Amino acid sequence: MPYPGDGQVVNGAIRASLQELQPWMGFASPIPSVEDTEINNREAHIKFLKREHLRYLVFLKETGEFVASTGFRHIDWNVPLEIGYWINTQMSGNGYVTEAIEKLTEFALDELCCRRVAILCDYENKKIRAVPERLGYTLEGVLRNDDLSVDGTTLSDTCVYAKVK
Repeated sequence: MPYPGDGQVVNGAIRASLQELQPWMGFASPIPSVEDTEINNREAHIKFLKREHLRYLVFLKETGEFVASTGFRHIDWNVPLEIGYWINTQMSGNGYVTEAIEKLTEFALDELCCRRVAILCDYENKKIRAVPERLGYTLEGVLRNDDLSVDGTTLSDTCVYAKVK
């Protein structure tokens, strides 16, 4: 889970990944300050303790370098969990996010006894879509004109991927 003090390293990854994050992730535009990211991480820490949102920060074991942020979003313990994620661009292409999402999926289905885990993402975000596809999630449908693009200029389509027990 995020801890107080993680804001600086997470902010550095956000700044290094702006080109990939800004089209899809609202938190990257405008560019957050280190203080903004630290506040966000502290809030995530509290939500984790309250079991409202389980965010995990992923670090390389060998070096301690920050890799990604992932976790269970919008938790309502009576309905299926949704996984969200983003990666530090400097770490992409190594399978780290796929490994993290695979472990989170197993954790949700086996340990948390969920019967369904979902990943929702923009139809045009092919890199993010590749992860659930690689892990055997089923594309249940595409919600057309479901959301506004991050810049607020167009409607976007949302892919709904799921894995069930």
